[in-house]
Amino acid sequence: MAGAGALALAAPGSARAAEATRRAYLGTYTTQPGGGTGMGLASYRPRSGRLASAGVLVGVQNPSFLALSPDRRTLYAVDERAEGAVTAVRVGRGTPEVLGRPRATGGADPCHLSVHPGGRFLLTANYTGGSVSVHPVGPDGVLGEPTDVVRHKGSGPDPERQEGPHAHMVVTDPAGRYVVAVDLGTDSLHTYRLDPRTGRLGEHARAAMKPGAGPRHLAFHPSGRYAYVVNELDSTLVVCAYDGPGGVLTPGTPQPTLPPGTRLSGRNYPAGVVVSPDGRFVYVSNRGHDSIAVFAAECGGAALRLVSATPSGGSYPRHIALDPSGGLLFAANQRSGTVAAFRVHRRTGRLTAAGPALAAPVPVCVLPV
Repeated sequence: MAGAGALALAAPGSARAAEATRRAYLGTYTTQPGGGTGMGLASYRPRSGRLASAGVLVGVQNPSFLALSPDRRTLYAVDERAEGAVTAVRVGRGTPEVLGRPRATGGADPCHLSVHPGGRFLLTANYTGGSVSVHPVGPDGVLGEPTDVVRHKGSGPDPERQEGPHAHMVVTDPAGRYVVAVDLGTDSLHTYRLDPRTGRLGEHARAAMKPGAGPRHLAFHPSGRYAYVVNELDSTLVVCAYDGPGGVLTPGTPQPTLPPGTRLSGRNYPAGVVVSPDGRFVYVSNRGHDSIAVFAAECGGAALRLVSATPSGGSYPRHIALDPSGGLLFAANQRSGTVAAFRVHRRTGRLTAAGPALAAPVPVCVLPV
């Protein structure tokens, strides 16, 4: 954890926030060759995007995905293993520290998690388990035992990747009404209601994607009227109209995540998708092409137009994230062991490399705060 307590942080909105060094957290696989020994700690400068290593929080196993609580005081990490678990970490101005003990998710290989907007529940997607878990969150951020584990059913046409359900992401819609789970194995988007009293999920609706598409992640437009779903298996992006009050997603026509005429020696597997704070641009990471695709959101977010595809600053960009200002984009390049920073052009959405990439062991998630 060397250096973690020495980071100079400023509260968002403070007079010197734009000048101060901010913190970023890095997810990795601790059980893979060349992987890390725990959750990585880093710092970055909001103006230049320059990244620097700030140590490691050991004792957090396979933290392949990270999420911050609404009050920004607690971070949650998955433990992506057969005996899946989630861990709470106290963060803030001091040195991060693990809170309580890891809690089992009741599903194998948790790969994504998010905190419900009210801050009282943690939602986790278990990939191999094909399920979604709910954990209660105490006032101090400590996790309790699961209040629900919902297993999806079904399969898809790809015999290797879709032999059964594979929940890959779970988030809450912008209004906080419904929970949406993305399942790569069944080509489906599940919409749930979360009971705030019991912490249990009730399925409300289900949307079918194109067979074999393999939906992986989604991101909502700030208006709440559209969601953008990235499909891992057929390398496409889909605009879904979203009826917020009704909790119903309606998928549109898929479009490629790569420029026309692109030729690759192997396959391309899109991974991450994020939307700019103003809703004008959508970014998708391409593993294989090793690029970040920039789409302009038009017609109020109802249509997307490919603007550019910028090299990701490494190999196999598994995860991308915007900083809170939307002025920087970070890419975690899994196979090259690098985290790259890009400046975002406010008018065009295009990306420009912001200095040298940061070396990190098997980076698979980056969370700038």
